[in-house]
Formats: sequence, structure tokens, C-alpha cells
Amino acid sequence: MAFGWIDEQDRARREAGLVRGLRPRPATSALLDLASNDYLGLARHPEVVEGAAAAARTWGGGATGSRLVTGTTELHAELERELAEFCGFEAALVFSSGYAANLAAVTALAPHGSLVVSDAGNHASLIDGCRLARGATQVVGHADPDAVRKALATHDGPAVAVSDTVFSVDGDAAPLAALAEVCRAHGAGLVVDDAHGLGVLGDGGRGAPHGAGLAGRDDVVVTVTLSKSLGAQGGAVLGPARVIGHLVNAARTFIFDTGLAPAAAGAALAALRLLGREPERAARARSVAAELHARLTAAGLDAVRPDAAVVSVRAPSPEGAVRWAADCRAAGLAVGCFRPPSVPDGISRLRLTARGNLSGEQIERAVRVIGDTRP
Repeated sequence: MAFGWIDEQDRARREAGLVRGLRPRPATSALLDLASNDYLGLARHPEVVEGAAAAARTWGGGATGSRLVTGTTELHAELERELAEFCGFEAALVFSSGYAANLAAVTALAPHGSLVVSDAGNHASLIDGCRLARGATQVVGHADPDAVRKALATHDGPAVAVSDTVFSVDGDAAPLAALAEVCRAHGAGLVVDDAHGLGVLGDGGRGAPHGAGLAGRDDVVVTVTLSKSLGAQGGAVLGPARVIGHLVNAARTFIFDTGLAPAAAGAALAALRLLGREPERAARARSVAAELHARLTAAGLDAVRPDAAVVSVRAPSPEGAVRWAADCRAAGLAVGCFRPPSVPDGISRLRLTARGNLSGEQIERAVRVIGDTRP
């Protein structure tokens, strides 16, 4: 029978407690949200919503085609200019998603004969980029610059190291300055995914590379998402103008994909300008994360110290994590639930978003619910 093997995989998932399903959410909810990636609480900000609506009224519901055909509007170009300036890079290129941006950066910058050195804790989009790249990939230990150095030392041709800046599972930060030093010593490029750093780290939320002094370097390329701190949709690659020009001509997820919808571009641009006027939002997200961690730890929970706005609380098992998240939801709190294969170390977790617009009372309530429902 066609696709008969799916039934066996489904049985295996169910036996392991790893079945996933979709849960459509309503437009409004009484749940306290610590599950989304809306780090700065901008997804429903009036200026961001109006930015989306105004763009849709002006440019229509869709981009109408590939960026190289009809999908590039003046709005896309404006967003790219302001995003590059804000983050401290020479140029930027906007994609339909952060996933597409990562695929583009890795595949286009790792040609045949090159070496890609990838952190073991990288996001799935970077991993898939490595799989699709024509260069050879070597996976090295998590957040280990010395392992990157050893890998680069074995290769004579073009090379690039690839890493998240903030890892999405535990919220720990990569040693960016040390990675950049190792790459420069070996003539390699550094590609980092700042999806969880933009809007939270760096001066006024300009990102982890900016905070590490790497912004604008000719050997550093940064990918970002517009769907987390900026509360919109889409992604972008930032870097030297010659690298961005190369992506326009070589990145398949740019050339053959429909451009980002104008509403998403308008929302992202409005959020970016709002962050520029209110840089304190970044510091607030970090302080909420620190307070969440301190309170969870004081309650006896196994919480990982956050470097940005992700707070991870370890669970005893996949089934325990699912039950814990469900019990939190029943008590009015939405939390993320990460299980294998989404976690590289096999440890299931609750994943909390330390949104910058959470009040002290909401933080206290969240910690109380998580503690009261622990397995």
C-alpha cells in the first residue's frame, strides 16, 4: 500500500510519546502566553498592526512573484536599508521566512570543495542548510571554539563556521567573539543565526553580533527572523554588500520563492522603528528572563540560566513534559513543550518566553502555576 510505512512510524511515535498535533488558537485568549516568540510583545502593538494594514492597503495581499520578477517593492528595499543600518551591516536581503534565509546563507556560501563546521546544537534550518550545501559538513561540540579550530585546521579550501547566536532550546549564547577569532585565523567565514538575539541582545536590541563587536565585519554574515522580537513574519540575511549580491544571484530560496508579503514587511518595519525609539524594550526582556530563572530556581525547579529571553525548565520525560504543559494550560498558562527530536540532547523541557511586556504579577503567577503542576 502506498505510504504504508507511515503507519509504522506513527505507531513508533505514539509508543515513544512523541506524537505532535496542531491546536488552532483563537484571536483572543485568557491564557497567559509564555509560549510564543513574541519577545518584546510587539505582535499586537497598534503601530505594528497598522504597519501591516497600511502595507496591505498600498501593495495588496501578496508580493505577486519572486523577488527577481515582481516580488520586490519599495517597501522591501526600505526594510532592508533600515534593518542593515540598525544592526550595523553594509546590506541586507529579506526572505519569506527565517528558515529560507538560513537555507540561503548556508547553501550559497558553501560551494563544492568547501567545509562547513556546524555546532551540534544548531537549529533545524541551519542543519538542513548544511545537508543541502555542496560542501562537506563537520558537526562539532556545542559552543566549542577549540573544536571549530581543529576542524578548520584540517581543510585547505573555502570554509565557513555556522552557529546560532542564542540556542533555541536552553537559551544559552554562543561564544561569538572566540568563534570569529578562530575563523579569521583560518581565513574562514562565520555565519550566525541571530533569530533569538535580535531585539533582545546588543545595544538597544541590535543583536548578539553587534554586542560582540562583529557587526560590519567583512567575514561575518548574520541571519535574522522578523517573526520573533519584531512580531511580524519573514527573515533576512545581513552582511557585506558583495555577499548579499551573491545571494541574489545564487540563493535558491531567494530566486525561486515568492517575496515576503507586503503586510509582513510593513509590520516588521514598524516594529523596527518602534524598537529604535524605545531601546529599553531589549533590556526589559532580559530582566524578565533573569527574574523568571531566579524565581523558578528558588522554587526548586531545574531551570537553565538564560543568556537572552529563552528560559528552559527540564522535565523528567517526554510524557511528563506533555502532561506538565497540558496541566499548565488547564491552569491558564501557555508554555512551550520541547521533546525529541527537537532537543539535541534528548532531554524534554518546558520552554518559556520571557516577554518584555510581562508584569511582575504575571511573572509570579507563571512561576506559581509551573511549580504547582510539576510532575
